[in-house]
Amino acid sequence: MQQNEFETLVKTLCQLKSVPTVLELLKKIDNEEIVEAANSLSGQFALADIDGEQRIYHVFTQTDDNGEEQELVEHIMNEGDDVIKFIAWFFDMFFEMKPSDTYKAAGKTYQQPKRS
Repeated sequence: MQQNEFETLVKTLCQLKSVPTVLELLKKIDNEEIVEAANSLSGQFALADIDGEQRIYHVFTQTDDNGEEQELVEHIMNEGDDVIKFIAWFFDMFFEMKPSDTYKAAGKTYQQPKRS
């Protein structure tokens, strides 16, 4: 995918309002690798109320060093956050693109997450 195509895609995705709608559009674009990545995420998200926030988590299994499957949970964003957070996570997770590059393509400023 060319840089200008990526920028157009990211800007289009940023106009959407939720993770499910972004994921649905990613499943329909004309790029087999992106479609495959988006399809692989189906059913892997959970919403949890933590400290009064609706948090969106990626829930997946991974085999540990002993060959046992472990269920892992990764906080992606909170409900109501700008979907650029999910878009940047998606391209980082599957295509090793820096979140700052995805934000830049969207014309947005990336801020490093605060360490807790």
